[in-house]
Amino acid sequence: MSTVRTDSPQGHTSAGPEDDDTNRPVADLFRDLRTGPDGLSEAESARRSTTYGPNILTRTHARRWPKELLTQFTQPLAVLLMLAAVLAWIGGTPALAYAVIAVIVLNAAFAFVQEMQAERAVEALAKFLPASAHVVRRGIEREVAAADVVPGDILLAREGDKISADGRIIAGEVTVDLSALTGESMPVQRSTDSGDVGDPRLDAANLIFSGTICVGGDARVVVTRTGMHTELGRIASLAQRPHTGKSPLERQVTRATMIIAIVAVVVGAAFLPIGLFAGLGWAAAISFSIGLIVANVPEGLLPTITLALAAGVRELARAGAVVKRLSAVETLGSVTVICTDKTGTLTENRMQVTHLWLPERDVDPADARNDPGALLLAADAAACTTAELATEQRDSTLGDPTEIALLNLAQQLGVGVSPADRAESRVATFTFDSHVERMTTIDAVPGGTKVHTKGAPETVLPLCTHALDSAGTLVILNDALRQQFSDSLDRYARQGLRVLAVAERAVAPGQDVPVRREQAEIGLGIVGLVAMADPARAGVSTAVRDAHHAGIRIHVVTGDNGLTASTIARDVGIGSGQDLRRIVDGAAFDSMTDTEVKALLAGNDEIVFSRASPEGKLRIAQALQSIGHIVAMTGDGVNDAPALRHADIGIAMGRSGTDVAREAATVVLTDDNFATIVTAVRAGRQVYDNVRKFVLYIFAHAVPEVVPFLVFAVSGGAIPLPLTVLQILAIDLGTETLPALALGREPAEPGLMDRPPRRRSAAIIDRALLFRAWLILGVPSAILVMAGFLFTLHRAGWSPGDPTGVGDPLHDAYLQATTVTFAGIVACQIGAAFAARTDRASLRSIGLFTNRPLLWGIVFELVFAGTVIYVPPLQHVFGTAALDFTQLALIAPFPFLVWGIDECARWSRRRKSPPRECSERENRVTKGT
Repeated sequence: MSTVRTDSPQGHTSAGPEDDDTNRPVADLFRDLRTGPDGLSEAESARRSTTYGPNILTRTHARRWPKELLTQFTQPLAVLLMLAAVLAWIGGTPALAYAVIAVIVLNAAFAFVQEMQAERAVEALAKFLPASAHVVRRGIEREVAAADVVPGDILLAREGDKISADGRIIAGEVTVDLSALTGESMPVQRSTDSGDVGDPRLDAANLIFSGTICVGGDARVVVTRTGMHTELGRIASLAQRPHTGKSPLERQVTRATMIIAIVAVVVGAAFLPIGLFAGLGWAAAISFSIGLIVANVPEGLLPTITLALAAGVRELARAGAVVKRLSAVETLGSVTVICTDKTGTLTENRMQVTHLWLPERDVDPADARNDPGALLLAADAAACTTAELATEQRDSTLGDPTEIALLNLAQQLGVGVSPADRAESRVATFTFDSHVERMTTIDAVPGGTKVHTKGAPETVLPLCTHALDSAGTLVILNDALRQQFSDSLDRYARQGLRVLAVAERAVAPGQDVPVRREQAEIGLGIVGLVAMADPARAGVSTAVRDAHHAGIRIHVVTGDNGLTASTIARDVGIGSGQDLRRIVDGAAFDSMTDTEVKALLAGNDEIVFSRASPEGKLRIAQALQSIGHIVAMTGDGVNDAPALRHADIGIAMGRSGTDVAREAATVVLTDDNFATIVTAVRAGRQVYDNVRKFVLYIFAHAVPEVVPFLVFAVSGGAIPLPLTVLQILAIDLGTETLPALALGREPAEPGLMDRPPRRRSAAIIDRALLFRAWLILGVPSAILVMAGFLFTLHRAGWSPGDPTGVGDPLHDAYLQATTVTFAGIVACQIGAAFAARTDRASLRSIGLFTNRPLLWGIVFELVFAGTVIYVPPLQHVFGTAALDFTQLALIAPFPFLVWGIDECARWSRRRKSPPRECSERENRVTKGT
């Protein structure tokens, strides 16, 4: 079933009776559901479909896309760019106005697409539901559309079926893959056994759930919940909660553009009375007010940020991280906490045998090839299986992951058995039974018949009367051996390992083959213990260490049990050196108040949250955000979708993850490698630094663009205007663009991952940046270009107040002087570009030629400026004139002077303060103290 309805028709709900208490007698459940073992009639099922609605996932709100799309054009940055487009049109350059409008439309469309994420997530959830289901109605089995399943139906669950609704098993037993809801790969047994429903309900022994898969067995189920009232529907509802939070970059750009817009308008409006007071006419005053606004508006800011982030997206894609929202690249660099799943994220999502125990000794599986006892243990364990390894004809394994691990062990030790040989020797099979927690097979072996048993140690050991020693000799299972057995079992349990006991006995010659489990499972001899674990991924420990070094805390949020999760966490370095009792069970967490949760998360410890529900994961993310953290949440299952969507950065697994998780997430790891997260954090920090670098570069020439207008106004026109509006636009949308983009590709500065995450409130455009842009870089640039302008006029014999208009003797000199101003600003841009490459380090330490795109950008800048200056048609458009050698020689030192002043300022800062280091809190996490 893949339909997703926008809402529920009036008059019914997509629900069923809520009371499916696992302890209630089935007769009471039938009574309340008004059904029975033979199911419903067709008429009754049709009536209930009208009452409860179809069994589909619904959207809580319809999309009002025209309105939502239009809101994208009212964002402050969009409004500011519209103003720039209008000014470009007024300035006589419609082509530039069209280009800016194109940027506005592109960004609005991109933002709107991201708002559709929740809708796509619900559509992906629907893929977990089958198209049809088998039900019993009036005692007759029927295949119906899954959407037509209603509460009270008797649903048939068989091997390979997708479950279409929540319900209670009334007959039979099945093995169910709950990984879509829990994230855990181990199938679980479900039968008619009653038990406390518990919290979460997913642990109930006799309930099955919509969206899961029956991997074995056969059962009849009475449907209790459908549609949005199923566990899958509950997750869909959580995933649709509105997410209104903006990324740090989006907040900072919004704030900065508001400030820029206000400053530009205020300065432009203030120019009117100043210009009139200085003796300018109304037309001149209005014209130059527009010029001041244009000088203050960085028209290239948004395109440059967008393209720089897009470059970051491409870099991360090559590293294995697909980023679905541009601003998320920068948000990655702000992350202070990573909440990671365990299975499939920290681990490989596959079981692997790590320890073997034989009576009186432990054996490393890697050294077991020449150990007869270990070979016997592996062979017996492999014989008692039904799973199959991958073959040349089939590239995937079949069966229980635990049995796959046993078959891999046997193959590794050279005692593997093929499915055909195993089937040929199989005499009888007593499948795994959740009541007794073991499986037994009877197999023909050379010289006779053997019983092989494997299962939970506490259920196998009581059936054993003897053991096989290292020589394969039967010995009495005395108290000493039982104590060794118990001690080894406790040791493995403390390590969080899954342990199976393996036993055997030979069927005496002439004795009948047992036909019942009770006859087979007697007088067994314990062969040994097999301990296995889901191993940690390669590189995770290094990634965790790097994250700690960068001041990032890591919490494990998993549906697995706490002991296993804490063991994996300890092995990879999460919470290393801390009290490993920092494990919070899901039930205990759900009972905490919001205040208690915030107090728990406000500490410095790294915590393992076990048996976490979807609501719990979402609550953890929201609590961390409320105390100021920027949260990255990883996951791969349906149950992770709500938290992935609402975290600042949702990170899904691309290979093992579900479609739902990938749709809800902001970042998808194509290699499922936790280490890629740290690579992405590094890239995010680099992008943030580079955004500041090109913002610094863009703002640096605002002063030399504004000062000429102020000089003209203050002098009352005695000093002619040193720069024209079109020349400003040529700088803002021409010469500055490629160098600014190249600064967005600047290599990371040394020590990028040695500093703590920046505060959520840290501004991308702060006082330090403005001081450096306007005073250290801007003021010297303004002085240099005004000096060049006045020198050129003075050399031509100009005095203040002399006319320079068209037809006047000094007009050609004036055109050259304004061109010197234009070229001088371009030259100062080059110096500012090299200065902006580092925040603290010297240019020498990072290398003059390490940013080749910047060098090519400067070449383009020079070519563009030369074209504007020397091509006659463009001279007429921009009011420029060709410069002679003297004027070019005057401008040539400008880049070195601007860069040199900033280099001295950075040298002074390095002397006064050491490089930023991790705070005491981050150091404690790094050291594990």
